[in-house]
Amino acid sequence: MSTPAKRSHSQEIVERAKQLIPGGVNSPVRAFRAVGALPLIAARGRGSQITDADGKYYIDYIGAWGPLLLGHAHTDVERAVHQALERGTAFGLTTEAEVRLAQLITEAVPSIEKVRLVNSGTEATMSAIRLARGYTRRNLVVKFIGCYHGHVDSLLVKAGSGVATFALPESAGVPPEFAALTLAVPFNDAEAVQKVFVQHPGKIAAVIVEPVAGNMGCVPPKEGFLQTLREVTARNGALLIFDEVMTGFRVARGGAQELYGIRPDLTTLGKIIGGGLPVGAYGGRAEIMDTVAPEGPVYQAGTLAGNPLAVAAGVAVLEELGRRTNIYSELETRTRRLAEGLVEAARKAKVPVCLNRVGSMFTLFFTSGPVVDFETASAADRERFAAFFRAMLERGILLPPSQFETAFVSAAHTDRDVETTLETAREAFALLAE
Repeated sequence: MSTPAKRSHSQEIVERAKQLIPGGVNSPVRAFRAVGALPLIAARGRGSQITDADGKYYIDYIGAWGPLLLGHAHTDVERAVHQALERGTAFGLTTEAEVRLAQLITEAVPSIEKVRLVNSGTEATMSAIRLARGYTRRNLVVKFIGCYHGHVDSLLVKAGSGVATFALPESAGVPPEFAALTLAVPFNDAEAVQKVFVQHPGKIAAVIVEPVAGNMGCVPPKEGFLQTLREVTARNGALLIFDEVMTGFRVARGGAQELYGIRPDLTTLGKIIGGGLPVGAYGGRAEIMDTVAPEGPVYQAGTLAGNPLAVAAGVAVLEELGRRTNIYSELETRTRRLAEGLVEAARKAKVPVCLNRVGSMFTLFFTSGPVVDFETASAADRERFAAFFRAMLERGILLPPSQFETAFVSAAHTDRDVETTLETAREAFALLAE
């Protein structure tokens, strides 16, 4: 009689988690269901690598879904958090460090004259939408199909990311009345945006957009698309909100708005400005921000907003980005090399792919492309992506476990990491071609 295979420590954790947590995860994509694999149980991270609960190492291209621009456990961030911890974990009062983080943000992003810290990207977008409605005294908001702005009720309409991964057109629990206040149009379709303003004259409070879509996979804006958004909102008295939770301090120090030369009215931030700890922010023109309580009638509050540990980590990261003036050019060079190598490896294996990239963000779509919106992203072969993902994972390369998520390169990734990844990809593509 054969002896049953012993369960790994990771498998034991997964089984315990499923008994205690819905789906065994605290965020749906972590379940790895879209790629037909068991969830990876992270134990520790350092630099460009993480280690799972069984002691296996992986070169990590998830990067906590974007915050870890400097890599895991960066020395300056660890030191800053440790020093903040010694002073206290929370006060519910203003600290000087909050002011410093606000200063660093406003110095880097000229469109942000004043900024309010919150606890997450979802809180940031929720608050920015409320502010836009309060400032304009209008109710309708335009968003783009496949763009995800957190699990805000009125924005969880035709969203990408995890919603797309699980093929959910909407979420249960969102009242139809909330969804009715959101007008969803195709990303990169300037004509559709102009048309919706004609259809709803004087009623649209704001257009919210990921300037580089990151939640249907990485999808760059077409030339002139963001400029059209700027012009049509200004002409119609609506606000333009850039959701830079993912792109802020990622594609450039001043975010996508620096990269593309567009000045939005409001900006939402998260991820990198917390250095791996929970944080978010929204900010913009002073006259708009001054309608937020206690200065104005738009109420928003949070017990842990400006939490000392998160703020300390964020300050450490943004100060490091200010010192390392060549960091974005280095990221550009390394990510381009990785991207071009992946495309070449797929070509040699005769596997059709389309790779989209902006700076250190990229997605490899298993389709001949081009991928310019959610419809074309949805045409990608998800089963082939899942097979590629599993082949890479088995060989020590961790990619995002969904065709609709973006991969990230950090400043901690080395040329050796890139070469190892490409060698592994050649093996994985060869398996797909068989």
